[in-house]
Amino acid sequence: MSEQKLPAEVRNEFGKGAARQARRANKIPAVIYGHGGDPLHVLLPAKATTLAVRTPNALLTLEVDGTEHLALAKDIQRNPLKQIIEHIDLLTVRRGEKVEVDVTIHIEGEAAPEVVVNLESNTVLVEAEATHLPESLTVNIEGRQVGEHIHASDIQLPAGTRLLIDADTLIVNLAAPTVQDLGETEAPAEEAGAAEPAADNS
Repeated sequence: MSEQKLPAEVRNEFGKGAARQARRANKIPAVIYGHGGDPLHVLLPAKATTLAVRTPNALLTLEVDGTEHLALAKDIQRNPLKQIIEHIDLLTVRRGEKVEVDVTIHIEGEAAPEVVVNLESNTVLVEAEATHLPESLTVNIEGRQVGEHIHASDIQLPAGTRLLIDADTLIVNLAAPTVQDLGETEAPAEEAGAAEPAADNS
């Protein structure tokens, strides 16, 4: 995972009004926390930060008043309508330190014909060095048949990465297509009419 460097400035004004003002100035409110220290409230440049955190578990080096802070983007709050970033929680880390993160599962390959591929878990929890976090974990389904399963224990992990969920956790389920029962086909209207007894007009 590449490390992104961003300038940051200390944030001294709080509240919704101050946050809106910061966003109008193309700044993103954020807080840096962890290692037992007091939270540090900062403002980040909106465009550069938005690009930097497109990758899950982005590792950032933030320069605040001449001091560098190495941190992971842990919680990114977005506006549900505009999808702009409104706030970021950043976890302080040290080089060589092990951290726990959720890593996205990526499927590659094609299963056998008529196989429905169900991704049961989108992410898995792992432990890895803060500066060597995997961006994603790949599961290969090439040629897989109906009835096969891929569990967490089947995932190939990078060196230095440890799985933190049950090894039997189902990740991918390869199933048969669902056949919809439409019931019995009704007889055509003319046939049904022909089967009715003739009316007695006498």
